[in-house]
Amino acid sequence: MSVPEHLEATVKNLPTLPGCYLFYDSRGEVIYVGKAVNLRSRVRSYFNPNTWAAYPKTARMVKEIARIEVVVRGSELEALIQEAELIKKHRPRYNIRLKDDKRYPYLKVTWQDDFPTVTVTRRIERDGARYYGPYSSAKAVYATRDALRKMFPFLNCDRVITGHDTRACMYYDIKLCSGPCIGAISRAEYRANIQRLCDFLEGKSEQVIADVRMRMERAANAYQFEKAAEYRDQLRALEHVVEKQRIVSSAGSDQDVIAFARDEGETCVQVLFIRSGKLLGQEYFVLDGAEGEDDHSVLDAFLKRFYDEAAYVPPEVLLPAQVEEANIIENWLKQKRGTAVRIRTPQADTDVGLIELARQNAQQQLAMLKAQWREDSVRQEAVLKELQEALDLPRLPVRIECYDISNTQGTAIVGSMVVFVHGVPKKGDYRRFNIKGIIGPNDFESLRQTLRRRFQRWRDAARPAGEGRANGAAVAAPADAIHRPAPGRKEDASWALLPDLVIIDGGKGQLGVAVEVLREFDLAHIVPVVSLAKQREEIFVPGRADSILLPRTSQSFFLVQRIRDEAHRFGLAGHRRQREKIGLASQLDALTGVGPARRRKLLMTFGSIEAIRAASVEELARVVPRSVAEAIKNELGG
Repeated sequence: MSVPEHLEATVKNLPTLPGCYLFYDSRGEVIYVGKAVNLRSRVRSYFNPNTWAAYPKTARMVKEIARIEVVVRGSELEALIQEAELIKKHRPRYNIRLKDDKRYPYLKVTWQDDFPTVTVTRRIERDGARYYGPYSSAKAVYATRDALRKMFPFLNCDRVITGHDTRACMYYDIKLCSGPCIGAISRAEYRANIQRLCDFLEGKSEQVIADVRMRMERAANAYQFEKAAEYRDQLRALEHVVEKQRIVSSAGSDQDVIAFARDEGETCVQVLFIRSGKLLGQEYFVLDGAEGEDDHSVLDAFLKRFYDEAAYVPPEVLLPAQVEEANIIENWLKQKRGTAVRIRTPQADTDVGLIELARQNAQQQLAMLKAQWREDSVRQEAVLKELQEALDLPRLPVRIECYDISNTQGTAIVGSMVVFVHGVPKKGDYRRFNIKGIIGPNDFESLRQTLRRRFQRWRDAARPAGEGRANGAAVAAPADAIHRPAPGRKEDASWALLPDLVIIDGGKGQLGVAVEVLREFDLAHIVPVVSLAKQREEIFVPGRADSILLPRTSQSFFLVQRIRDEAHRFGLAGHRRQREKIGLASQLDALTGVGPARRRKLLMTFGSIEAIRAASVEELARVVPRSVAEAIKNELGG
């Protein structure tokens, strides 16, 4: 066993209990999260040189481990749940994850409302709504919502429904809303329509069709021909959709069928959703961190990531191969579903056919994605080349940073920095700077402070042998550079990356400030900078009297616009939050007996001014003295 000296004592004293372990690198970032029945034994296994040849990824990871932490849990099931939470929180780069670790979109039926509607969301909450998904893309979920709306017209507005409005919106006229606002449909009828929508999403299409046909016949027999015609149109739309659904299981059960394809380090997983024996739909998911992992590990990780986010867990999951942790995952899924869940491999020809269908779809999807990625890469390279030539840049602007200042009459000033790499937003490198010490609206000095703080972080960033990098080329740091993070600040490797182009939102004045700051850091000859003025969308370059106007239909023009707009959006969002905080702080500071310390305690406990207002004197008195609690209650009311 080859445990490094700096980890030997930690590993030796690990408990032999179930729980989770976290590996940290020298920058303090979590690089891997795992779970174990026996923490000491599992962690020690990583340091066995005999396994490194078979698993190069593990060998690379072990070299980076600087610190180990463990979280002891009561059982392996509790450890599995904790592992999922930790991976979502830290997004470790050595764990297998759904690509970008993004929140996938869901259809949300607001069943808790008197007149439910169908919306798209990326967050599941315990609010009485019904959720369906996840979907692999926003495009897919919106397309599904549009199709459902044609079959089951529903509300698309936030008006209070009384049934007595004199006029409906245009959606009623084009038959995308059933018009409860004008009393065209009762609350009971409207909710029955939404229930049919939910049943349809759950695969109960025969029941839905039978119900609509019965209602159509009943309306016709009662001489309600307009209503019967509405049901007839709904019936035709339903039958058209159902015709496309394949019957794949005579058992008529619910199951998810999962298979995957791999090629050159990329992994695509396909999930077939079978409901009541019919292939209701399918989604694909691309994985990060799967390179070098065996097939069993890929399946194991995908099951945990996917079902941690899934709105529905079927009673059966069909896999191409069994996973080692099948029993514990079944127990976890049983907890989520409420009844038993079985994970199994193919046992009959039908099962083999379903796995093969999922595998072939995964292969086709991965081939399409790789072709698209190559095409996008070539296209972005051409756009960046076009921008390089137009601005006469010394190198291709692979990494572009754009800066903007947001404020309201000089208050809540926020400087924003957005980053695009190869023409694509790199949101993990976005940063905001809360500007301090500037009185009144002063964009020049606010920009100066923003840029100084950004490039001071570059100067402070740890770099081997006193070097930074720009576009892959070594860049010597200034002689007085401090190669360590500032006290109390977590080290962030992204600060050490210099941009190939800086874009300033503004005119010649803002450009002059940027040039001065770059000179302060000896970067004026290394980092090109331009400014983009809003009025004529003209670009100013240092040392050039005339501005540059990119062709209005060129892709380089659209890219620069998009980057500038993203910096403005990101900065404005931060400014609004700062403004809200200032407003909230002002309200609390105005209360009798409440200073900065008590304000912080109140906000940490209750979270918002509304929650403080709603709290009883007894609840407030647990945080502040009773006399202050009574004063708060009197002054805020509620």
